[in-house]
Amino acid sequence: MNKPNGDLRPKSWSELQDLLFANTWDDKINRYRSNYIYRGLDNSSFELLTSLQRLEGRFHKLEGHLLRNFQKYAHRDAAPGNSIWNWMATAQHHGLPTRLLDWTYSPYVALHFTTNDLAKINEDGIIWCLNYTELNEFLPDKLKQVIRREESNAFTAEMLQSVCKRIDQLDELVEEEDFILFLEPPSLDERIVNQFALFSLMSSTTVRLDEWLQKHPGLFFRIVIPAKLKWEIRDKLDQANITERVLFPGLGGLSQWLKRHYSSKE
Repeated sequence: MNKPNGDLRPKSWSELQDLLFANTWDDKINRYRSNYIYRGLDNSSFELLTSLQRLEGRFHKLEGHLLRNFQKYAHRDAAPGNSIWNWMATAQHHGLPTRLLDWTYSPYVALHFTTNDLAKINEDGIIWCLNYTELNEFLPDKLKQVIRREESNAFTAEMLQSVCKRIDQLDELVEEEDFILFLEPPSLDERIVNQFALFSLMSSTTVRLDEWLQKHPGLFFRIVIPAKLKWEIRDKLDQANITERVLFPGLGGLSQWLKRHYSSKE
């Protein structure tokens, strides 16, 4: 299949599989290894706004206050180590507004989040697919050096900390334009592990990722999930054990799964 671009709208489950796994063959290692990460939304009109941006108003002034107070009041062992990046990942994981956006390496996990809310089962969903390896070419030199030295495509907190010990140092690295990087959180709990999660992180709190991506259309594509396919997708994901019971381990996730699983289609 040729490299996808723009918005794609599959007409069947099998066509959806082709799109989700398009161009994942890696000639260098003779294996299937995708350069894409995924974010699933249950409504195709939803934008790529961070939880911090959704606060509106003078949100760009609030990031430091939110994180400082989160660190102050959180349990002393809430985040591993003292890296601000681990604290930010921990805060995002627990619902604090941050500049991070959640992504996953798994197209099926992204597909789950387009179909898990039955209140939106009759609305088109969407999956954003980013070529995160090529997006690293937009990193400033200091960050590129870290990525290349570690032979990695995403940062750990320790890798990022070696260049930026404070959040405001990201802005200082900007060369010609703002940049995006990808941060793998520590394995805080089973939810992060099972969701195969990572975060995107813009160099500035005010830059919207979707608007930034429009300037680089060859680095992403979107799969629109038609409403008429959602029930079939949902049932097949359940059969494949891609459910709240697995992705949100614990009694809450178990209850969410059972409630949805036994809900009437009507």
